[in-house]
Amino acid sequence: MSANEKTPNAHPSPEHILQVGLGFWASKALLSAIEMEVFTELAKRPEDLETLRSRLGLHPRAARDFFDALVALGFLQRTEGTYRNTPETNFFLDKHKPSYIGGVLEMANHRLYPFWGHLTEALRTGHPQNEAKGGGASPFEALYADPARLKEFLKAMSGISRGASLAIAAKFPWKNHKIVADIGTAQGDNAVQIAKAHPHLAGIGFDLPEVGPIFDEYVEENGLSSRVKFAPGSFFTDPLPKADVITMGHILHDWDLKDKKMLIAKAYDALPKGGAFIVYEALIDDDRSKNAFGLLMSLNMLIETPGGFDYSGADCQSWMKEAGFRETRVEHLAGPDSMVIGIK
Repeated sequence: MSANEKTPNAHPSPEHILQVGLGFWASKALLSAIEMEVFTELAKRPEDLETLRSRLGLHPRAARDFFDALVALGFLQRTEGTYRNTPETNFFLDKHKPSYIGGVLEMANHRLYPFWGHLTEALRTGHPQNEAKGGGASPFEALYADPARLKEFLKAMSGISRGASLAIAAKFPWKNHKIVADIGTAQGDNAVQIAKAHPHLAGIGFDLPEVGPIFDEYVEENGLSSRVKFAPGSFFTDPLPKADVITMGHILHDWDLKDKKMLIAKAYDALPKGGAFIVYEALIDDDRSKNAFGLLMSLNMLIETPGGFDYSGADCQSWMKEAGFRETRVEHLAGPDSMVIGIK
């Protein structure tokens, strides 16, 4: 009998239902810890309960429960009353490290957490539930209008995509190509990681003009200003830069099917024969039953966008073939992310 089969007299357990149904408890504990910089504080040195409580300005009533909950959830370690980060939280949630991905989770705490409270309404109406719901500016408009917020957001995008970018640099056969263009480049980390791994390549980062100074600063910090350049433009109104390889990460899912196909067609037009288009996302598995992260990300697109949705590798391959790509394949990258490669 397999581990998943029930014994004849076994009763169903509510454990999974309760764990998921009350999962917002654990989520909010982590998000509040990031907001209060628990992991950044502990990255300096391990601390005992009273020192940590005092330095973070927490009330004595629940501080011990809060820190011990983070231990039980696997985000902190405790030895003889002293708290320290786990290797993962020390690497990814210390604000002073370039690997920090907390910016995305800060945004989740301040914005997405309350918006997801209206998921039922979104499912019934098909309408976004973010700032635009009340007639306000779209989150992208507000973000790009604030240089400080934009820089932090783009930095967070680099952190959360780093694993996928490193995997693309390692897995794709780059030796026969000379120029890579990253579309919707943000801080430019994808182009940077590829150029670092392959000194023969030149890189282009394509994004709205407001991104340019942030991109240039990041590229200079990585010593790649001579090989990686910024190209300003909008992928809705401008042609994409000509390149041997075009990459597009966490972009297509923001848009409806018509715009997805338009962007794929633009990539096809910008490539030479034999050129490659690499799309990477938290792709939904073709059976739509395993990659819960990708499916929940698609619901997040419902909350955040008028028409965006996530999709499977098979979906993307069919759109690429419709655009004219002669060969397509799907490869896993890191975590929930995979890439779809189309060859012109």
